[in-house]
Order: sequence, then structure tokens, then C-alpha cells
Amino acid sequence: MNFAEAADGAELAWTSEGEGEPMLLIAGQATAMDGWGPTAELLSRYYRVIRFDHRGIGRSGKGEAERYTTRLLAEDAAAVLDAAGVDLAHVYGHSMGGRLGQWLAIDYPQKVRTLILAATSGGIWQDAGMQPDRAALEALTSGDVSRLESLFFAPDWVRNNPSATHTFFNSQASAWAKARHFQASREHDAWRDLSSIQSPTLILHGTEDALTPLPNALLLRENLPRSVLVRVPGAGHGLHLDHPETVEWIRQFIAGKSCSSG
Repeated sequence: MNFAEAADGAELAWTSEGEGEPMLLIAGQATAMDGWGPTAELLSRYYRVIRFDHRGIGRSGKGEAERYTTRLLAEDAAAVLDAAGVDLAHVYGHSMGGRLGQWLAIDYPQKVRTLILAATSGGIWQDAGMQPDRAALEALTSGDVSRLESLFFAPDWVRNNPSATHTFFNSQASAWAKARHFQASREHDAWRDLSSIQSPTLILHGTEDALTPLPNALLLRENLPRSVLVRVPGAGHGLHLDHPETVEWIRQFIAGKSCSSG
């Protein structure tokens, strides 16, 4: 376990596994790095995978309360890359992690080789079709795992991966930190700045995502000039875990962009 120092002095726990081009994984709201589980293991066969605990989550310090915005949390991600000695990385963000990935590509374009955005949004809903299903939002705020599982994962995947499911939903975090993560995610708004992102971007989105409905991905595609959208049939909000075929799609996307820029 390693620690990076954030701008306010908070210690950010991070790990690195595998070899090859660096890939930074940014977890979702109030989710620790361990939540990447089998996906991190798969990706580490091909890349140097760097993961970290958000401030207030897992083994990272909580830091200053005013630092809990997606833009400032993205500064934490940049600090982790610096601590890992990485100048340029592929960046893969899930849900709130995708929101941070957007700011990382906007504010630190020199650090982001490619951007992968899974089950995420540019921020404030532009129309009713982009809003989460009310029952889904209530389940999310309840923290009741039995209500959340079906929103994230296919039932078969949950049955076959009990350990990964438990780890994903049971990150160490105080109510104080969870509330600030929730607020940061809800207040995210990068729509006006997305057009400045020049990193090739792969958008992965489940067609049955009740927490971040598909219209969010469609609008991301419209606003990101170098993006490709892949709809994942039948997938919910946790497609980064229960659809391992996405790892191969990510590899193909990165390989294609490497060839086109070579």
C-alpha cells in the first residue's frame, strides 16, 4: 500500500499492479479501490493498473470538507498519478469516478491518454429523461444492499461472485464522507467544458441503467468531440464488473487509438 499527499495534506491510499501502459481506475461514489475486484485483475494482465481510495473512503484520510467536489476530487486523482510516477495514463472512471475523469481530462489534458467513462453523466440533468428512476434513487440513498444489487448487477453475476459483490457494497466509509460524496456527485456539472476534452473517449453504458439512464450517455457522446458510445444491452449501473467483455472492448479501443496516433 502506498500513499499520495493531496493538496490539503490528506493521505490517499493507492496501489499498483501489472505492467505496461498505466491505467488509472477511478471508483464511484463512496466506493473503495477494492470494489474494482475482478475487473482490476483482468486489466492488470495488460496494463499497469493504478487504483486509489477516494478521500474519506477506505484507507485514505478524510481531508478538508470543502475539498468534496468532483473537480477537487479530480485533483486527488492527479496527485495519485504524480505519486505513482506517471505522466500519462489511460483513465477509466465508473459513475462518480467518470465525473472525476471528465475534470481530469479538462484540467490535466497532458495526463490523460484515453478516457473511459462507464455509467456516468456530464452532470445536472438537462431533461426529465436523464433523471434516475425515483425508486432507484431511494434505494441508493437507503444503502440497503438487497435493494441495490439488482440496480447494479445481473442476478447470475451476484450469485457467482459473492465476494466481489460484498466488497463492492461494503466500503469502509463514515456517514460524513458518504454524504459529501453523494453531494459532490449530485452537484457535478461539466457540460459546458466537455467540448474541450481532446482525449479519445470510450463511453460504456447499460441500456437498463436506472440510476444513470441512457440519455445521459447520448448527451455525453454529443458533447465529447472524440468519443465513441457503446450501449451494453441489458446492463445496469455496475456494467464495469458484471460485463467482463467490456475489458476486451477497452483493449480494442486503446489499441485502435494507439495505431491511429502512431
